[in-house]
Order: sequence, then C-alpha cells, then structure tokens
Amino acid sequence: MTAVLQRVHDAVARAREVTDHPVLTHLARVGLVAYGVLHVLIGWLASRVAWSAGPRAEDADQTGALQTVAGSPGGRVLLWVIGLGMLALALWQAGEVLRVWTGLLRPARRVRTAVVCAKCGAKGTVYAVLGVTALFFAVGAEYDAADRFRELTDEALEIPGGAAAVVLVGVGVAAVGTYTLVRGLTGGFMKDVDLAAAPDRWEPLIERIGSVGYVAKGIAFAVSGGLLVYAAATEDVSTATGLDGAMHAIAGVPTGRWLLTAVAVGFAAFGVYALARARFPDRDPAT
Repeated sequence: MTAVLQRVHDAVARAREVTDHPVLTHLARVGLVAYGVLHVLIGWLASRVAWSAGPRAEDADQTGALQTVAGSPGGRVLLWVIGLGMLALALWQAGEVLRVWTGLLRPARRVRTAVVCAKCGAKGTVYAVLGVTALFFAVGAEYDAADRFRELTDEALEIPGGAAAVVLVGVGVAAVGTYTLVRGLTGGFMKDVDLAAAPDRWEPLIERIGSVGYVAKGIAFAVSGGLLVYAAATEDVSTATGLDGAMHAIAGVPTGRWLLTAVAVGFAAFGVYALARARFPDRDPAT
C-alpha cells in the first residue's frame, strides 16, 4: 500500500510541475480576463433584452457573448485567444485539486477535501466547456447553447425516467444558483483573491463588486434551474433554454425590465471582479 501511495505521490508531483508552471499561470490569467470580458458582454446582452423591443441576433448567455466577439474586428483571433486561455484556466483549476488531494487520506479532513475537489472540478469543467465553445466559433462552427439545451431536455423527457432526471438536474442548477447567491452575500468568493498581494484600499471595492456579481449570477442560475423543473413538470421544453431563458423569464415578471437591468449590471460587475481575480489570483483553496 505504501508503494502504491508513493507512486501516486510521484505522479501528482509530475502533474503539478505542469499545472504550476509559470507559463500556464500566465495563460490561465488570460483565461480569467476572457471570463471577465464574457460576463461583461452577457450583462450588455441582458440589458438589451430588458430594453429592446425588437428581435435580437444574440442570446443573453455565453454563446451570445461569443457571437458578439466573433462579429467584432479581429473576432476570430480573439476567439482563439479566449478558447486557449479558458482551456489553460481549466487545467490550472484542476491543479488546485492536486494541491489538496492528500486531505482525502485523512479521515478528519476527507469530507471537506472532497467538497473542495468537487468545486474545483466543477469550475474546471465550466471553463473547459467555454473554451471548447469559443474554439468552435473560432473555426466558424455554428452552435446555440439555448437551442441545444432545449433539444437535450426534449430528448431526456422522451426516455423512461427522463422527467425525474431533468428535475434532478434542474434542482442541481438551482442549488448551484443558491450557493452562488450565498457566496455573494457572505463574501466567501474573496477566498479566490490573493488579498495579501492586493493593495489594502482595493479590498473593499473588490468585495462590493464581487458581491453584486455573485448575487446576480445566483439569481439567474436559480431561475434557470426552476425553469428546467417547470419544463419537466409540464413537458414543455420551450422554457428550458438555460441562462438566456432565465433572462427572458426575469424580464417577463412585473417590473421585470428593472429587475433584469439590475441582473445585467450584476453580470458586468462579476466580469470586473474576474478581472481583479486575474490580477490577484489565489491558488490555495481552503480545506
């Protein structure tokens, strides 16, 4: 058993040489900058949903933001930078698991370490999906997240037990939204910022901006999860369109224009927070 653990430790050490390499760190920061810019664009698209009466060419979600980049001067080059940066960020995020995995070997820290590893893995997956999607756009491929999400939901509802699975996914998305909302209200997201490296005068500003951003994202994802549960209950997949559907749902309630404007500002604020995190990233998740 000791020999097996030693081999695992050696393999992890070699992997960390990659994930901790300065080049990867710089590329991951590019990914964080791209992540921030995409959220600013999502905020802008959401504001268009709130205030534009006519049809829009882009969805108010990640793919809509990437479409906006693609249509800008030099958009293809920017998409390659975004895609590769996001993939580097996903690998860099996976490196955080390598930093804490030994906690799984200690009974007193096993549960906490497993939670941290799960969060790091989930973040890495999100970054990787965004990176691959950006590269799809960079090579000229067509992709619409809202349409694909709706198609997958429709296909799931047609199989035995599919409705229950969709409900579980919807509850999971809503739970992520609630968790994100709580992080925004409690300031837990500040653990991702290296406060020792940041100037003291910036800390309150980063926390305020990040809090607004996390609360807005939490609300949007909670609504998105609720719409997915509704789609399963009614067998109407028209509402299962992910983040874009959530934006439209918020706009459709009384005073929705103003509520969605607040959410749009929040997404832009999250983008600014991501830029601050790119400047002062923390690589040591608490276990």
